[in-house]
Amino acid sequence: MVQFFRSGDLSIAYVDEGGSEVDGDPILLIHGFASNHRVNWLSTGWFSTLLDAGRRVIALDNRGHGESDKPHDAASYGTPVMADDAARLLDHLEIANADVMGYSMGARISAFMGLQHPGRVRSCILSGLGSGLVNGVGAPGPIAEALLAPSLADVETDTGRMFRAFADQTGADRQALAGCITASRQTLSPDELAKLDLPVLVAVGTEDDIGGSADELAKLIPGAQAFAIEGRDHMKAVGDRSHKAAVVEFLGRRP
Repeated sequence: MVQFFRSGDLSIAYVDEGGSEVDGDPILLIHGFASNHRVNWLSTGWFSTLLDAGRRVIALDNRGHGESDKPHDAASYGTPVMADDAARLLDHLEIANADVMGYSMGARISAFMGLQHPGRVRSCILSGLGSGLVNGVGAPGPIAEALLAPSLADVETDTGRMFRAFADQTGADRQALAGCITASRQTLSPDELAKLDLPVLVAVGTEDDIGGSADELAKLIPGAQAFAIEGRDHMKAVGDRSHKAAVVEFLGRRP
């Protein structure tokens, strides 16, 4: 059941499967750009996988997405702000700390959360984003233009068409997403990543031409582990079985 909490002036939607009565450690799931908790995590089987592994599963709709409020001004977005939303959800649920897993944009938010709120993040799983967290994943302008174009037929770039089609498929607020993509592509430096003092798993598809190298990012984070999601691109890596198995295994042996 979708519930809501306040993060500043915005209403943020979330689900909490199992609730506080579940003995398992909580894991917070943060979805990717233009997605929502249902598309990214529920329909891909992540909820059932993690519940079967004994976890309490929590997922939010990032601002601008799903059932959360959707401001249209780019100033309302930015990765540090969305990382604060995630931390406030833990406050709302009175959870001291949780494992945090993000996909693509959600991985960026997770990394920022680990740096901004280090005591709240027990471990960090960065999926669908590797060296792009440091080097960037391309200019946001073409994607914003694609989202605001009159129709998909008016979009000329492959990446723009991919995100526009995905936004149309999920019924997203395209103006809100254009503001989000414009403001939320901050990177982290190697020096900043070296301060991530917690267990980290980086998982990226071997055919992913957006997220960048998992190995290259893992080398910048002390003790981080890289996992290659074989034969998967940026969209298909999310629900891959080997991806799920690697995450469950990582969670099972992290301190």
